[in-house]
Amino acid sequence: MEKPNLSYINDVASGDEEIKKTLINVIKSEFPEEKKEYYESLEKKDYKKIEENVHKLKHKISILGLEKSYELANKFEHNLREKDLNGVEDFEKILIAITIYLKTI
Repeated sequence: MEKPNLSYINDVASGDEEIKKTLINVIKSEFPEEKKEYYESLEKKDYKKIEENVHKLKHKISILGLEKSYELANKFEHNLREKDLNGVEDFEKILIAITIYLKTI
């Protein structure tokens, strides 16, 4: 599995440490809440809400340089439109990888 990284954030910040710090702080503050909402929606089997949660989390996946994971999340999001949970295991592995990574930065 690919590893989260700061490549995109470094590109956007263009060497400005304050911008980099701000972007990282936004991800660190938003991700846990979005992840919590995802799991709550999943528990309720609210497919529309799960899809919305995945859509929000997809942006964090992309920002953290996880291109293959973004594609998996995108497929999962499309499956949810058909009330199909195919891809849930892969998506949750992505969430775990991001959770662990955010503790290191």
